[in-house]
Amino acid sequence: MSKLISGKTGDWEIVIGIEVHAQITSQSKLFSGSSTSFGSEHNTQVSFVDAGMPGMLPVINSVCVEQAVKTGLGLNAKINKFSIFDRKNYFYPDLPQGYQISQFEQPIVGEGKVLIDLEKGVEKEVRIERLHLEQDAGKSMHDQHPSYSYVDLNRSGVALMEIVSMPDMSSAEEAQAYIKKLRNIMKYLQTCDGNMEEGSLRADINVSVRKPDDELGTRCEIKNVNSIKFIGQAIEYEAKRQVNLIESGEAVKQQTRLFDPKKGQTRSMRSKEEAHDYRYFPDPDLLPLSFTDEFVEGIRKTLPELPDIRRKRFVEDFGLSPYDAGILVSEKETADFFEIASKNSNSKLVCNWIVGELFSILNKDSKTIQESPVTPENLGKLVNLIDDGTITGRIAKDVFEIMIDSGDDPVSIVDSNDMRQVSDETELDGIIEKIIQSNPDQVKSLEEKPNLMGWFVGQVMQETKGKANPKTVNALLNKKLLKSVSYTHLTLPTK
Repeated sequence: MSKLISGKTGDWEIVIGIEVHAQITSQSKLFSGSSTSFGSEHNTQVSFVDAGMPGMLPVINSVCVEQAVKTGLGLNAKINKFSIFDRKNYFYPDLPQGYQISQFEQPIVGEGKVLIDLEKGVEKEVRIERLHLEQDAGKSMHDQHPSYSYVDLNRSGVALMEIVSMPDMSSAEEAQAYIKKLRNIMKYLQTCDGNMEEGSLRADINVSVRKPDDELGTRCEIKNVNSIKFIGQAIEYEAKRQVNLIESGEAVKQQTRLFDPKKGQTRSMRSKEEAHDYRYFPDPDLLPLSFTDEFVEGIRKTLPELPDIRRKRFVEDFGLSPYDAGILVSEKETADFFEIASKNSNSKLVCNWIVGELFSILNKDSKTIQESPVTPENLGKLVNLIDDGTITGRIAKDVFEIMIDSGDDPVSIVDSNDMRQVSDETELDGIIEKIIQSNPDQVKSLEEKPNLMGWFVGQVMQETKGKANPKTVNALLNKKLLKSVSYTHLTLPTK
């Protein structure tokens, strides 16, 4: 879904490629046994290898290799059964060795593809160029002292998968959809937790502009964007900046930039390096990775049901619309919640309650579905109470509010608060007769104003505090009111 931006000289096309750095879900780092847990005290998870001490040799973590292969399979990518590690040489204060162990010409995973979901059910394929393994750097801290910067090496050596896309995206919306889909796939695979706030998933966004169908323009890379919202803002700003430069007669300089979320702007960080600037060469301390078809197939057999397949199943097995199924599978936890809730309940009604009332409450309180005060089992019970006529839809909303506040079982809430639906015809007949006798003018007006039937229904609901069975009420009202105005040719609504 190409989105053109307007300039003084006409329309411009945005071209976007993304490099995602995803922290591998593992208990220890890529080349050492140090812990990867988040939030520990500074520099408490650092081995001699992580600190770059002389003579310390890296040892590959086999779990990280398996997680990379698993991710590659989830991206429909080619698994390279032979790959090597390289040293990427550059100086930075939080890079103790003076180089980063990465993969260059022979990565562990080759070309793949991801289908992203856009508006109105449109899908688009984004090609994956490669996935390679590399170690993370430490973290420079500039806000701890007025005169000094500090370095925390807890992240140094943490295993990353760098997933590089082709420049197949042409709008901020497509880039955001790509990140969401990639994040979701890895969460399903349990190869990355996708927590962008904690830095488990970060994106470098390559942006360039060109006239439609022209050659690719000069790109700028926006480094380490850790929010889907910020990714959209950064792309929009950077594309307009480049268009303004070109239309003013200036050239776009290839450079690395940072995004300032407070100002909503990108700013220059440094000139963009090319591969030769890093002086890549094979790491002499690490043997090549080499494995068999049996190894790959063994991992393939462990793959879970991925989002696209799950959405198709939700449509076929539960009768959901593709749109609703897409919403549910967009987060693994939401899809899991739905499956549990609808196990013995009306699936479509469960979906409506999740997408409607539950999401509304969670969004209002800034909670995830894992933090929902209503369990999936209890939501299923609530739906069953509606489905079997125990409570009305209106009463269900009152029950739901109590469930949100208390977390209690809906059946016990209904029983303890006398909220069961009134379906007894004798009881309702008496209530309706009383209303008819008290409102003769409204009865007479029915001949000219048949919509008054809704008024009578409302009166019954008010009298029963919303507990009356709507079908029974309508049937009794039609019977009684038709009798009351039998001298007319009035035809009353049946609902």
